[in-house]
Amino acid sequence: MSAMVYCPFPDHEAARRASNTLLDKKLIACANIIGETESIYDWKGERSTDHEVAVLFKTSKERLNDTVGCLAQIHPYDTPAIIGWHCDVISEATGAWIEEVTLGS
Repeated sequence: MSAMVYCPFPDHEAARRASNTLLDKKLIACANIIGETESIYDWKGERSTDHEVAVLFKTSKERLNDTVGCLAQIHPYDTPAIIGWHCDVISEATGAWIEEVTLGS
């Protein structure tokens, strides 16, 4: 079974750094740097709008918690949005590839 993690970053460089760190640690098989998004949110009682770079990480269910934990440690934000979930359906080939990369199987 595979899992996904969504996480926005302040810029492309931070997104690339985090992606490479997770790949180096074999926590993910792939990072899709989706590109610039506009984020509108409430923070400390104020409404804010920022441009961020969204990333979708592909991992195994066994590495999901470690991926989220590593992102929390390396992310430049004080309170990063790190949202992970298990995939209900995934192609057999994609699932096998993710497991091969993250679990060595």
